[in-house]
Amino acid sequence: MTEQGKYKILLLDDDLTVLLSLAEILRVRGYQVHTYEDAASALAGFYEIKPDVVVADVHMPGMNGIDFLEQIRLSDSETPAILMTGYEKQGMARKAISLNVLEFFLKPFESSTLLEAIDKGIKNRREVQFQKEYRDALEQAVVSRTFELENASQVQKSLIVEIIERLTTAAEYRDEETGRHISRIGLYAAQLAKTLGLPEDFIENITVAAAMHDIGKIGIPDSILFKPAPLTDEEFEIIKAHTVIGERILRGSSNSLVQMAASIALTHHERWNGTGYPNGLSGTDIPLAGRIVMLADHYDALRSCRTYKAALDHDQAVVIITEGDEQTSPEFYDPELLQAFKNTHTLWAEIFEQIQDNARSRTGNFERK
Repeated sequence: MTEQGKYKILLLDDDLTVLLSLAEILRVRGYQVHTYEDAASALAGFYEIKPDVVVADVHMPGMNGIDFLEQIRLSDSETPAILMTGYEKQGMARKAISLNVLEFFLKPFESSTLLEAIDKGIKNRREVQFQKEYRDALEQAVVSRTFELENASQVQKSLIVEIIERLTTAAEYRDEETGRHISRIGLYAAQLAKTLGLPEDFIENITVAAAMHDIGKIGIPDSILFKPAPLTDEEFEIIKAHTVIGERILRGSSNSLVQMAASIALTHHERWNGTGYPNGLSGTDIPLAGRIVMLADHYDALRSCRTYKAALDHDQAVVIITEGDEQTSPEFYDPELLQAFKNTHTLWAEIFEQIQDNARSRTGNFERK
């Protein structure tokens, strides 16, 4: 098969003599030629054979060549088209240009001119096809690479989540109440983020990252951390250092989840009114994740029993956070977060009770064994 033999030409002309003579010229050149005497049949043939070039006469009974090409252009803007006519009406050339016609010939014309036009159309067709195939291949490569990166990212995230969960388990061995506190913080933070309508990836990250808020306490002596009496000013300064220690442990990661965890570790004791620590940040200078975990941490601290205090019930904790007491002020909290807490605080009570019930269930199973 010749090079031209790979290409199909749709030839439309109601003049049978012209149709057959042009078809013979094109077949001698090696093209596959499909001939039609009326536009309706040619239109059906176009969708069946999918030609590489269309050559059509303009003036025909019924659907003329312009109408035929208009129908084709409704779904195909790329196939090269050549129009030919015995005479030109006013505006016909302009209409042909609007239909993206490659060439417009007045009969009679030299066959070599038509062959040159068809060769040009084939070349254009090949270039368009090459660009399309290249674009498709590029898009497929992008999709494939994106999938690989997303898959690798998911594997990395799963690994990080597993490490954090194992560290949380380690905290439970050191102090069971601390372990439950860590588990609850992430759920409170996620609930608050959902109430605010934050993006799903932020919610997923803070659910896990919040569990690392107190990781810096591994650098605090147990004699101070578990002291069954009020801390001295010097001891409290040592306790406050856990924020800086935690950030140092977690800083420098390229992973967004760990980056959030580092930010939370450093800022979860900062207060909206600037009276927190370690840097006395205020307002929106405190990262959002830190502001969320600060409120979650405070609620759970009020609900939890410590060596130096008894646990409060949910209603007492809500009153202290929303109205304040001698140690707490509503001004500590981002007003938007505080309002979100007011709107959904009953869900926080459910989270606290759920974790407590799970802990009692595990303890009971252990004792029966």
